[in-house]
Amino acid sequence: MSKDKTNSVVIIDDHPLFRKGVHQLLDLEPALTVVAEASSGEEGVQLVAQHEPDLVLLDLNMKGMGGLKALEAIKQRNPDIRVVILTVSDTSDDLIGTIRAGADGYLLKDMEPEELLAHIKEAVFGSTVIAPGLAGRLATALREEATAKNRDVNELTEREMQILRGLADGKSNKLIARDLDITEGTVKVHVKHLLRKLNFRSRVEAAVWMVENRIA
Repeated sequence: MSKDKTNSVVIIDDHPLFRKGVHQLLDLEPALTVVAEASSGEEGVQLVAQHEPDLVLLDLNMKGMGGLKALEAIKQRNPDIRVVILTVSDTSDDLIGTIRAGADGYLLKDMEPEELLAHIKEAVFGSTVIAPGLAGRLATALREEATAKNRDVNELTEREMQILRGLADGKSNKLIARDLDITEGTVKVHVKHLLRKLNFRSRVEAAVWMVENRIA
């Protein structure tokens, strides 16, 4: 995504006042434009399908279809749409569960507005964003799991390693494809293979593990 264009955002949250506050916050950033708001997971999934936004800000705990189910539905339809969880929950289970379901970030509603906006901008431009204090929990969980599963990057091909490095840098499939002069479809195939080899369920897991273990 180019920083020279406006990036579209859909907000999914069942609290009207919070949605309004986030909308007003994003209006302060010229690179971001809120194109739709939804008060439920079901409505949110429909609006995301309609608008195909660059970024979705998604609450977890909502009546009816919760955030996790909405996340899975959005990613199943279009895995390239970036989805960042924006919630009050700081539990490790929610963090790890949503990341494994494909979330591209996890932010907390009680963050300072300036900090929250900065993280949202990073997310829309391709970075993985985790609320301060929570990244360590995710890394610890992945480290413990890695020990149990004996993960080894030596099982990867050189091309898969190149793509894994791209994931660790927070790059999208499109950017990785451009860097390596291959098609985006080829990148997707390699990502699927390297996740299977390393026993990861999401690209964010692989990226955090790569950075945490300082793998070159």
